[in-house]
Amino acid sequence: MRRVAVIGVGVTKFGKHDRISAELFAEAAAQAIRDADIAPSAIEALYYGNVTGGEGERQLHMGPLAATLLGLPTIPTTRFENACATSHAAFRHALMEIASGVSDVVLVGGAERVLNVPTDAATEYFAYCSEATYEQSVGLTFPGVFALIARAHMEKYGTTEEQMAHVAVKNHRHGVLNPKAQFQKEISLETVLKSAYVADPLKLFDCCPFTDGGAALVLASEEVARKRPRAVWVLGSEAASDTMFVHEKRDLSRITATERAAAGAYRQAGKTPADVDVVELHDCFTIAEIVATEGLGFFEPGTGGLAAEKGWTSLGGKLPVNPSGGLKAKGHPIGATGAAQIAEIVTQLRGEAGLRQVEGARTGLTHTLGGNTATVLVSLFGRG
Repeated sequence: MRRVAVIGVGVTKFGKHDRISAELFAEAAAQAIRDADIAPSAIEALYYGNVTGGEGERQLHMGPLAATLLGLPTIPTTRFENACATSHAAFRHALMEIASGVSDVVLVGGAERVLNVPTDAATEYFAYCSEATYEQSVGLTFPGVFALIARAHMEKYGTTEEQMAHVAVKNHRHGVLNPKAQFQKEISLETVLKSAYVADPLKLFDCCPFTDGGAALVLASEEVARKRPRAVWVLGSEAASDTMFVHEKRDLSRITATERAAAGAYRQAGKTPADVDVVELHDCFTIAEIVATEGLGFFEPGTGGLAAEKGWTSLGGKLPVNPSGGLKAKGHPIGATGAAQIAEIVTQLRGEAGLRQVEGARTGLTHTLGGNTATVLVSLFGRG
């Protein structure tokens, strides 16, 4: 298997857009191609992620559409749907295509547009990523799933609503430093704690927003990448799954797919949690960040809430988590989220993140969770 690097990244502004999702991806892809300093004709394949295009835009078969808008209508394209982990899954498959020697340069990423439909419709479309026969039919949406996780974590470890609120405050503080973020305004602990309950114990400010946006990456083989001093190497990438049924998850206070994906990625990279300098992880709800920091091995089970409260995961802390603002402040365009996380880590490892730069970052990790914790991907990146 050949070494693979990310040589180009592109991300649109996150928030409400009037353009279709394929156009948002094309904008991000054009940025990534320029950033990679390659000719578009060098791209040999496209892996594209989108989740709700059929429901919200009446548009399937998006891979060829995205390639057509880029002026590359003849390259092979594959569209991915893997809930919120969609474009991270697309990235892993693009990685394998290059590592196996099939291609030298592959474009990968995703886009989503959901702010063109009412909130109740977008909530319904997102819920399609849960199990349909038993769970959707009784109204279990993702705020409900993560409320169950939060309650289990609180009862087992004593995690508090205030500790969860610290995650929101921290990520909004980081989002102020990210010009691409949907929300660029700090919030107070009191604002979070006094916001309305969405699904007890989760409040409005514990939840990430619906978002439009696109993100893209250019991946290349070592032969191509070694000519580019800004290349960031993929050290490891692992996927893991878990049961789709919430009632079959034996311990809702942990996400075992995160633990298994992390173990595989660390093993591939020859790294441990202590080697990681910066993290972009899936904070669709504040409790999700707390549970992820534990499952990824950064903090002992039950101490993720304390880490947020003490500022250990803030910029300048022991391990900066979500310097981009995370899903909570940067936004969560589900088909683009995984690629956007990778783009942030690449930017951090290049030392190009500006005011949100993690000083001296050499190893970064991305973690993307799909659906009701049934899909998780973890990837590690490094310089040199």
